[in-house]
Amino acid sequence: MSIEKELRERSESKCELCSATNNLSLYIVAPKSGDHADECAYLCQVCQSQIDGTVENDTNHWRCLNDSMWNSNPAVQVLSWRMLTRMKEEGWPQDLLDMLYLDLDTLSWAKATGEDESEEDKIIHKDSNGAILEAGDSVVLIKDLNVKGANFTAKRGTAVRNISLVHDNPEHIEGKVNGQQIVILTRFVKK
Repeated sequence: MSIEKELRERSESKCELCSATNNLSLYIVAPKSGDHADECAYLCQVCQSQIDGTVENDTNHWRCLNDSMWNSNPAVQVLSWRMLTRMKEEGWPQDLLDMLYLDLDTLSWAKATGEDESEEDKIIHKDSNGAILEAGDSVVLIKDLNVKGANFTAKRGTAVRNISLVHDNPEHIEGKVNGQQIVILTRFVKK
């Protein structure tokens, strides 16, 4: 059975957020891959365009979250949490957020896009030239680095592929050099 057919059956051919019956399609909830139905929601075009930010948010449209936030599907719970968080200054969304319970895995999935962080709270990793680094980027070392505890020197010009960001420190990234996972200071790399 295809994922879209499974979603259509699960949702009874209605938008899983607002219950609309027109212009429905599969929506993959980031950062998941959409390989399983549990990583997707069946949504109308109105909900999708507001979630993606391609049209201005209609706060009254999202009053439907009062019901859909209780959906047993984690993808629908994540979308409900993200939209309520995005609109919490309105007042009523904050009341719903206070009632909503998500298990730890679902909550970390919901927070993966940084929806709950204000712009000044977001940690931005930058290389030695000021270029913004993202998880999965490849960087090059600009200086020989003595790797503590590993008894080798990471040579200048070494490529570090598929880096990961240290979420609580904008000056640290992690990557593999000589087969070992190490922490690298961002001031010693360039994108």
